[in-house]
Amino acid sequence: MLWSDRSGAATLPWMAKLYDDPDRASRAFGKRMRELRKREGVSQDMLAREADIHPTSIGRLERGGREPKLTTILRLAYGLGVEPGELLNRLD
Repeated sequence: MLWSDRSGAATLPWMAKLYDDPDRASRAFGKRMRELRKREGVSQDMLAREADIHPTSIGRLERGGREPKLTTILRLAYGLGVEPGELLNRLD
């Protein structure tokens, strides 16, 4: 089922929950990132090296303590060997 945002554009229910809560969105992204990292059998240190991101930033992202930029999402996807959209799928 689709919902509408303030502009009347259709959106998905999970998106409506995260739309106005950046902290919740960051935590959901971090959870998804950790799921993919573990699924791919990649350590935080290995991901940091592959994605060229400082290791402490990887931990901070996974805990939801940081909101990632688009370039960070692209680097993470490369490091994990997944499409960037996979990092944004199933956020809840």
